[in-house]
Amino acid sequence: MMMTPNNGSKQYTIAILGGGSFGTALSDISAQNGHQVKLWMRSEEQVKGINQDHINHRYLPDYTIHPSVQASTDIQATLSEADLVLIAIPSQSFRSVVQLAGNALEGKMVISTTKGIEPETFDLMSEILFEELASIRVGVLSGPNLAKEIVAKAVTATVIASEDAELCEIVQKVLHSDYFRVYSNHDVYGVELAGALKNIYAIVSGIGAAMGMGENTKSMLITRSLAEMSRFAVKLGADPMTFLGLAGVGDLVATCTSSLSRNFRVGYALGQGKSLTEAEAELGQVAEGVNTLRQVRQKAVELDVYMPIVEALHKVIFEDFDVSQLVKGMMLREQKTDVEFMVR
Repeated sequence: MMMTPNNGSKQYTIAILGGGSFGTALSDISAQNGHQVKLWMRSEEQVKGINQDHINHRYLPDYTIHPSVQASTDIQATLSEADLVLIAIPSQSFRSVVQLAGNALEGKMVISTTKGIEPETFDLMSEILFEELASIRVGVLSGPNLAKEIVAKAVTATVIASEDAELCEIVQKVLHSDYFRVYSNHDVYGVELAGALKNIYAIVSGIGAAMGMGENTKSMLITRSLAEMSRFAVKLGADPMTFLGLAGVGDLVATCTSSLSRNFRVGYALGQGKSLTEAEAELGQVAEGVNTLRQVRQKAVELDVYMPIVEALHKVIFEDFDVSQLVKGMMLREQKTDVEFMVR
């Protein structure tokens, strides 16, 4: 239900599905901006932590969030009066949660914040929303958005992408603050695909960091990763210019250089000689890049897209390739063009 506070700006009821670190961070931002926020979580224990302590004890134990955030395990109650719904669910569970919500999502503005690709179907989250729901307004949120920095109120920027200009404006008003800047883009597919693809390269960067990769190598890896992911995305119909913005190069740099990135940390553990099972157990959260790697490598083979970094990482994780040869091996057959999508 929309309300109008004393300052004359609209107040919205926001429902956030997913009690991980990013869903919690978004609930804090929305509440700080004066909106009524309801957070759906599966765990009764986590709900208790939010409602009584105002802390997500599992994912963000060192930070207190706005006390007005109301958590619940009842998804229908969470959605009942919502104007705007933000979904922060891992890609493997995204469709099942949308199906669980069902008709309660109909007629609402629904924003995916999930940076991943559904196993088997190669569907992005916006495509799942359109497949499962008949009457909704869809957008995607992506960018260099490390949750711990957001709740610490470090200056951060994100991108809302939708073909619905009014929806973009509303999301900007709801989330924009002096420390969280929201920019718009109409290339939904490109923004969403960029958010999924960069997770692969964060794993590679983590491996390299654990093995003492030099600064020259880091810069080369990030630059060639950008060329590779944009090459793949253009083949699928995305705008290459999207990859020069926050959702592309911005998110890529953040996740390839920060130990706060889950995918970077999985890669770092692999670079230390740990198995994938050990790396994921140590992380304690979903690292979307492993699933995305499997999907993207298969699609690249089908479409005959040259992706040497993806191919090399796939060999390391799924084919027992010597991790110490990762960077060297992926560059042996690298194409020689520097910038592939120059605007003339």
